[in-house]
Amino acid sequence: MLDPLTVAIGVAALALAAWCGFAAYRDQPTKDWHFIGMAVVSVLGLVQLVIGVVQLARGEKPDQGTAIFLAYLIGSALAVPIGGFMSLAERTRWGSATVAAGAVVMAVLEVRLFDIWGGSGA
Repeated sequence: MLDPLTVAIGVAALALAAWCGFAAYRDQPTKDWHFIGMAVVSVLGLVQLVIGVVQLARGEKPDQGTAIFLAYLIGSALAVPIGGFMSLAERTRWGSATVAAGAVVMAVLEVRLFDIWGGSGA
């Protein structure tokens, strides 16, 4: 995996979580700007998904197993989009809270992906 990309995704996801968490604190639903932020974070997750699959196809192996790596990689890529879709169904402050929770999950999954791959950017 690419360590700088993993760090960038984690930081972007935490920034999105803080932004949407602040909206929930202010009793606001997700707005168009939040969805733009979700799109940016989701694209970064998809880029990482593609890079991870390409690395696996080239014969590189994660330290803790391919199946668990793929599960975390796919879960990370889907955490924010799923939260975004759920926020469309809940157009209250809880929609913003759902996106914030999904972004925190994505950040945690990024840390775990780093560990599963080997923690060194090999």
